[in-house]
Order: sequence, then structure tokens, then C-alpha cells
Amino acid sequence: MHCFVYVSQRKPDTYVWFSQRDRFDVLPEPLALMLGDLQLALEVELTEQRKLPQEDSVLVMKNLDRQGWHLQTPPGDTMSVANQPNHHRRIDEERPQD
Repeated sequence: MHCFVYVSQRKPDTYVWFSQRDRFDVLPEPLALMLGDLQLALEVELTEQRKLPQEDSVLVMKNLDRQGWHLQTPPGDTMSVANQPNHHRRIDEERPQD
């Protein structure tokens, strides 16, 4: 799978992988605003066998297939939860708060 890796100009050591070049429109708007401008850092052919320094190549490929992007954050950063399938979950505004 051919991938395009962009570095966030606002969040240090934070990268976004895309399955298509310059497909910023697939990012959820709040995440795109948080990351700021993205600059192309790397173009790479990704396979299941390819070892990545901080990411699992199978997980990256799964996210690229499912949503068109994958967020890579520094170790211990909680922004990586954006990669979870329910990141677009809507909050039920009529539901009473505990």
C-alpha cells in the first residue's frame, strides 16, 4: 500500500498517514484544527512485513483502509485514541447527564 506521511506543524512529533496524497478532507474537523498545517514528510510503500519505529504496520494499514488516515503521536500521548472506530461518535444531547 502506498502511503503519504505528513507532519503536524502545531503538535511536535505528531504525524498523519494518508492513503492518498493531500486528502486532508478525510480528517475529522476537530482533529484537523488541532493538528494545524500538515507538511509532507515521507512517501512510503507499506506492507504487513515492514517494521516501523513507533507504529504497527498492520494497524496503520487497517486504519488507512477503514478511514483513509492514521494518526501517529509520540509515545504516551492520548491523542492516539482518535484512531479508534468510535471517534466520530455523536453525543446524545437529550440524554440526562449523571
